[in-house]
Amino acid sequence: MHYRSIFHPGLFAGQTVVVTGGGSGIGRAVSEAFVRQRARVFFLDIADEDSRQLERGLDGAEVPPRYVRCDLSDLDALRGGLATIGEAGGPIEVLVNNAANDDRHSLEEITPDYWDDRIAVNLRHLLFCAQAVVPAMRANGGGSIINFGSVSWHLALPNLVLYQTAKAGIEGMTRALARDLGPHNIRVNCVVPGAVRTPRQARLWHNSEEEARILEQQCLKRRVDPPDVAAMVLFLASDDGRMCTGHSYFVDAGWR
Repeated sequence: MHYRSIFHPGLFAGQTVVVTGGGSGIGRAVSEAFVRQRARVFFLDIADEDSRQLERGLDGAEVPPRYVRCDLSDLDALRGGLATIGEAGGPIEVLVNNAANDDRHSLEEITPDYWDDRIAVNLRHLLFCAQAVVPAMRANGGGSIINFGSVSWHLALPNLVLYQTAKAGIEGMTRALARDLGPHNIRVNCVVPGAVRTPRQARLWHNSEEEARILEQQCLKRRVDPPDVAAMVLFLASDDGRMCTGHSYFVDAGWR
């Protein structure tokens, strides 16, 4: 079997990779990293402008990525999108469950409908994306599923109770899926980003005092950038991470 190491270019050549929320932010960096490694990248998103821009920007790549518009809170659309990708790109060998939205909210604002919406946006689709790709991975002899958690619940940040509930659940889901899927050589891991410097986070943490507070709490005194997180994803998806499963890997500069 060919050994795919992160120390060699083109390590994902010929593999089909799906990145949810892959059109902007951290997901964009993940999509770009796999494209550079010559994977067949399909990214699911609803951010049309960012996603089309990414497609155009990488149109000259050896294997250009493809944007699949998909509202992941719609399970029929999710299943249909993944089925279409399987038909176009072959068996999905790497699934990166990145899509999420950290909408701020207070306890008093939460309604049952808002609960359902936030869980659908931040937790439910990870399970059903995994469920959809597992049969092909199992038939193909294995695969890698990488879920995205968040440092927020480890820090107990304010005004994020539903987001943090979902992200804590993702780490539990990762453990459970790794146990169930391990006999089929399917690895399931979780990447936990810290204060990553994305355009969205720049809008939320827009003042120098807030940035200084974050840096003060980190062990490393520089901001985490999206490519730092993408590097961890590539490692876990590669054969270098072949004995890594069922755990969470922090890319937070020692913030927590």
